[in-house]
Amino acid sequence: MKAIYKRELRSYFHSMIGYIFIAFLIAFTGIYFMAYNLNYGYPYFAYVLSGVIFLYLIAIPILTMRSFAEDRKNKTDQLLLTAPVNLFQVVMGKYLAMVTILAVPCVICLIFPLIIKSQGTAYILIDYLSILVFFLLGCVYIAIGMFISSLTESTIIAAIGTFGILVVMYLWSGILDFLPVSAMANAVGVVLILSCVVLAVWQMTKNWIVCAGLEVLVVAGCAIVYVWKTSLFENLLASILGKQDLVDILTGISSNHLLDISGIVLYLSIVAVCIFLTMQMIQKRRWS
Repeated sequence: MKAIYKRELRSYFHSMIGYIFIAFLIAFTGIYFMAYNLNYGYPYFAYVLSGVIFLYLIAIPILTMRSFAEDRKNKTDQLLLTAPVNLFQVVMGKYLAMVTILAVPCVICLIFPLIIKSQGTAYILIDYLSILVFFLLGCVYIAIGMFISSLTESTIIAAIGTFGILVVMYLWSGILDFLPVSAMANAVGVVLILSCVVLAVWQMTKNWIVCAGLEVLVVAGCAIVYVWKTSLFENLLASILGKQDLVDILTGISSNHLLDISGIVLYLSIVAVCIFLTMQMIQKRRWS
């Protein structure tokens, strides 16, 4: 894993993507820092990080688009699959290389709260917690981008796909406002979401018998629950999906000055799931 990590890390800096990624984040964070903290006198650096989350929508797809797609396009993925390391080490080596590049601007951001303190009142603990959550959010986005890259051999498609998913996640709270509140509409929505999960299982296993059985269980289970207690489905999608708002965890620190531990668990869970799915997609190609 160490050899793959070093190889990937060097490749990002040889291709200038690593330098551009770091410079892009630092430059725009510095602009927002000057506007919010220096010009307007806000004592919290967390406001800056809440304002620059949108930078991830552009920077993360560029960073992750080539992680597996380029190897697949150039047929060099066969070398990785036959290397004397297991699949987990291959995926983690690539993932940790991208996380290391993300960590560089986040470490530099540790200086900004100290600059605020030198000018007056500062809240170092809250600001450092916000930097930690900002870094973890980036780790989640990198894991998602890496998984999308493992699905295709086109770096452009990987970048566009990652960008689309990150935009949806960025606008998550606004999208939830359009969800229906009626029990019937929510029941149909639950069936559609679970059917998408079944479809993903089919993509990985290609076992239509198992997937057909899962689909029958999904439809029958939702129908039974709907008949038994219809009120359970009222506004169900909004209440469940609202807890998956990743951006709200960071903005909660800047607005409420509180760290949501369950949000950190959610971040780590998504990273673990995306790494697992990436391994499954590569394993599928190994035996196909």
